[in-house]
Amino acid sequence: MKHLEPQHVCGQGTERNLPPNSSVEVELQVKDHVATVISTLNYQNKEDKPIEALFVFPLPGDAAVCHFSADIGQTHIVAELKEKQQAREEYDDALSSGQQAFLLEESEQSPDIFSLSVGSLPPGESASIMLQYVIELAVEADGALRFCLPAVLNPRYQPQGPGVPVSSVPASEIPYSLSFSARVSSPRPVSKVESSCSLEPLQYLNTDHTEAAVKLAAGHKFDRDVELLIYYKDAHQPSAVVEAGQDSAKPGTLMGDPVVMVSLYPEFPESVMSKRASCGEFVFLVDRSGSMQCPTNNWNQQETRISSARDTLLLLLKSLPMGCYFNIYGFGSRYDHIFPKSVEYSEKSMEEALKKVEVMQADLGGTEILQPLQHIYSQPCISNQPRQLFVFTDGEVGNTKEVLDLVRKNAGSHRCFSFGIGEGASSALINGLAQEGRGHAQFITGSDRMQAKVMQSLKFALQPVVKDISVTWDLPKGVSATVLSPPITTIFQGQRSLVYAQLSGKVLVRSPSGFTLGINRRPAPEVLRVRDGSYGTNMSEMYFGARQWRDLYTSRAALKSILSGTGSQCRDLTAVPEQPRRDPLLQLVSLQKASGCWLLDAALASVLGKTSEEVEKSKPAEVSSEVWATILALIWLHGFKMDAKDEWELLAVKAASWVQAQNAPCVKECVDAANALLGYKVQKDALGL
Repeated sequence: MKHLEPQHVCGQGTERNLPPNSSVEVELQVKDHVATVISTLNYQNKEDKPIEALFVFPLPGDAAVCHFSADIGQTHIVAELKEKQQAREEYDDALSSGQQAFLLEESEQSPDIFSLSVGSLPPGESASIMLQYVIELAVEADGALRFCLPAVLNPRYQPQGPGVPVSSVPASEIPYSLSFSARVSSPRPVSKVESSCSLEPLQYLNTDHTEAAVKLAAGHKFDRDVELLIYYKDAHQPSAVVEAGQDSAKPGTLMGDPVVMVSLYPEFPESVMSKRASCGEFVFLVDRSGSMQCPTNNWNQQETRISSARDTLLLLLKSLPMGCYFNIYGFGSRYDHIFPKSVEYSEKSMEEALKKVEVMQADLGGTEILQPLQHIYSQPCISNQPRQLFVFTDGEVGNTKEVLDLVRKNAGSHRCFSFGIGEGASSALINGLAQEGRGHAQFITGSDRMQAKVMQSLKFALQPVVKDISVTWDLPKGVSATVLSPPITTIFQGQRSLVYAQLSGKVLVRSPSGFTLGINRRPAPEVLRVRDGSYGTNMSEMYFGARQWRDLYTSRAALKSILSGTGSQCRDLTAVPEQPRRDPLLQLVSLQKASGCWLLDAALASVLGKTSEEVEKSKPAEVSSEVWATILALIWLHGFKMDAKDEWELLAVKAASWVQAQNAPCVKECVDAANALLGYKVQKDALGL
């Protein structure tokens, strides 16, 4: 490729003569569970000669690009989709002949890295490039829909072969301004919108609060990811989004027929969810590359990613059920494991693992995740112990596609839960691991606590699964629904499923009659009725039971594409900084035994803020020391750490089960005595006793 000097490289996280004359405008349009992102990059050449500007930027790995255009001076150019080699040749030919052109390319190694070449840009000339893509928003553990606009693109570790050259830029030195606005519309009312950045007050655009708008607050400095969390009321109710076919397209085609997106986000009864699995093989794969020594966020420089991972492993190991199997792997340029193969969970194996976790450091070099995954998959599965893989990484790898291909090949033998740590983690890798492994993805950024999100995923892994899912379409005669998305095989609590279907039949094209979509959630089927208007620009009405919905329109080009298809630079450290005083919660958790009980000793008394004599003196005479200690720990958790319940809930359930198994006398008196000693008023029923 012919390059015109000087060459500029700009974008979210790349650097080479960063141009200061850039601005980015981002418009977010959220319609139920789908978001359309319109991003416009404005740049002016301040050099005294023509340049070729190269911008490297992150894009969600599962996004569908549906529009790309540029205004260079008075020239408007709309991109065409072509084979990569042909597109490169035509771009080079245009530059060689003195024409203006641009080229957008996806990385061959990772689908969330794009490079944009703009040339040749004359001196003093301005360029405005608009990129539009659509993405399904992920559902967080608390039901929020998450959108993230990365401020930085981390350098990607590439084990071998060519890759996109990316060098990190400190977020504080990002040279361009950002304008960001969002508009949210849904069949459900929008209850709130939260962000990691300061926002202007949320503005509702109608009386029933189903449409809302929000902007970044004035003076925003683009020094961190812009993360939006969108909350809907009645989030667990099924809903549908319908889009009319294009008048110019042939009936019977994807673009010519109406399509529907049905959202299923069930909430199961507590009586069902309380029946947790007591078996399984739990494999924890932890990134120990040098980048894991970076701070977890920009506000707490003492808490590093690897230290947060250590604390999380402590909670995980304490929360595992007796009778399961487990192992822990660490990976970097090489990998290691605590046990040669997964071992049965017991007091001995747990303590052996914890001793090694306590000294775990980010000291294994690069980020090569492929080899440890190959080793894990080569291990035979244990009979009646379903394999659950938990992957912790900052996502800085370059061979994403190869990794995901491996997970896909082994999807039938395990589930994969993935965790992206820090800003700039590869969404293609983190989301791809969970998607191919039939698990759940979580991102830990800003002030997020890794422990809460990981423990939520452990609940998913332990909860019962709903199988034999069927979707029944109740349509008028002559109308049919062709499901376009992969079949739903399982549904978990807190996991959203989307069903896309193409609706065929003349009744739907111009007839004002209605049709129904039957959503069978055995044993009580519910019916979603859609009353069709003209399938034009008018808003249709939807009914679910006695509830009225508004019709929403999504991007048809995006649907077609979807179905087909960190803050600062971190260097390796040679010294470990002094650690702050350990969290009392983690101190208490570290004292729990694998069976779920606590021992009555000085260490427990210290965490409770009491002396050994005070604790011993208050113990009812009929109760054993272990039962008394365990009830004290449960009272302390419920009375002092309710704000962190997501982190300790599973180990508390295990502790309560242990107490019940002891058939201890005078449990009510024991609870009263513990409340009196610690100064709380926790009821016995709240403890699960």
